[in-house]
Amino acid sequence: MTDSFSAEPWASGLPVLELPMFPLGSVLFPHMPLALRLFEERYLTMLAHLLEAEDPAFGVVLIERGRETGGGEHRFRTGTVAEIVEVDGGEGFVAVIAEGGQRFEVTDWLPDDPYPRAEIRALEDLEWDERWERLRDETEAAVRRSLAVASEFSEQQWASVVELADDPLESSWQLAGIAPVSEIDQMRFLSAGSLEELLVGVRDRATEAGEAFIAGGIADADDEDWDVLGG
Repeated sequence: MTDSFSAEPWASGLPVLELPMFPLGSVLFPHMPLALRLFEERYLTMLAHLLEAEDPAFGVVLIERGRETGGGEHRFRTGTVAEIVEVDGGEGFVAVIAEGGQRFEVTDWLPDDPYPRAEIRALEDLEWDERWERLRDETEAAVRRSLAVASEFSEQQWASVVELADDPLESSWQLAGIAPVSEIDQMRFLSAGSLEELLVGVRDRATEAGEAFIAGGIADADDEDWDVLGG
């Protein structure tokens, strides 16, 4: 067992087999921010071990069944390395800011002692090609439209005018992260085997989500009219 994990071996291509894990109720994508408040003893212990590394990082996977606190949850096997960029103490908790890095697949879950750990293998990075430029633009337009529509019916984490990275590959992942879709959809995005697959999936699901919000809004309006008319 390693006492600490550094993000550096991923960048240099060296094999990394064991990684501290943080199962969450949300999906972390490459190039997306992650804000955590740690208060459980197991994760405070994990953080103390991680901070011994020069470039501390841990793995994030989506919880399939169960809750974030207390342990015993069932987890998906595809995840993202979270590279810690800032740590700050609070009253009764520690605030951690991280950024999504390399994708990975869990090959084996290890005992949660003293915190969740897993043996993992890296997934290949997606590669950008200029032929995907039009598709990326279509995807951005679809995501921004769906966010604008969704914001009319409920509060959204991301505004439709949120700024994206200039790098087309980074912004492609960011579009996957801000699209107003379900966690299951996001897991499909995270598991994409090519950039084309990622962009097509995000574009199509964002379009469907926008249409669903509109349809739901119309249905709600019809129900209100029916109530007013005494139906």
